Amino acid sequence: MSAVLTKLVEYFQFPFVRYALIAGTLIAFCSSLLGVTLVLRRFSFIGDGLSHVAFGAMAVSAIVGLTNDMPLTLAITVICAILLLRTGQSTKINGDAAVAMISVGALAIGYLLMNLFSKSSNLSGDVCTTLFGSTSILTLSRFEVVLCIVLSAVVAAAFILFYNRVFAVTFDENFAASAGTRTGASNTAIAIIVAVVIVLAMNLVGSLLISALIIFPALSAMRLFKSFRSVTVCSAILSVSCSVSGILISILGGTPVGSTIVAVDIAVFAVFHIISLIKGGKK
Repeated sequence: MSAVLTKLVEYFQFPFVRYALIAGTLIAFCSSLLGVTLVLRRFSFIGDGLSHVAFGAMAVSAIVGLTNDMPLTLAITVICAILLLRTGQSTKINGDAAVAMISVGALAIGYLLMNLFSKSSNLSGDVCTTLFGSTSILTLSRFEVVLCIVLSAVVAAAFILFYNRVFAVTFDENFAASAGTRTGASNTAIAIIVAVVIVLAMNLVGSLLISALIIFPALSAMRLFKSFRSVTVCSAILSVSCSVSGILISILGGTPVGSTIVAVDIAVFAVFHIISLIKGGKK
């Protein structure tokens, strides 16, 4: 045990480890806030669709040669989030069909563009890192960490300030609209916040694993708690704990960061599910 602690202390002397923990904690916290709302509204896979859009945007950034791809990726993902919301409300295209269409299209076009125009000597490695976030969280710059802190603060503040609206729209959008809540603006705000979280989470778990980061903490909390507030608080605690644990395990064990975090999330979900079964059996 002392050897592990000594090794961790040595690693904490490196700035990239501290940056990874700061960014990972903030991203996990923001993801958990939105996860409960998305799961309850059956929008779980919107994160998957937008993550593939972010992959396509990052491919364009790489081709153009931008040194910092986050601003462009963020702008494109926010625009697509709004379009996805509008398309999903159309009577001609259902919400799940719109997500599938944008998800598959963006992923295919992004990979095609990278193959055609990328000048990288390690294309497979770049694609793997983008899809699974294997090393990008450990190569964050100071600017990216500061941007992550600012965006996370905005997301948390927006959720807290508009908590009542989020609660109303989550459980009964029609009733919220009849009560005077501007549901269209609320849905657009939620879509934009989801897009911001998706772009932030790309560096942590990659585009293919973002949905797990959003869904698993919420589902785990729902095994034991019933109220919206309790589920949200528990989800935030679980998400941050799993993220920090996954990062530390990956550093010590040399495993991919994103996959390790998701594996910890799955293990926690299994434990909470077993506890819920035991509690149900006692009743």
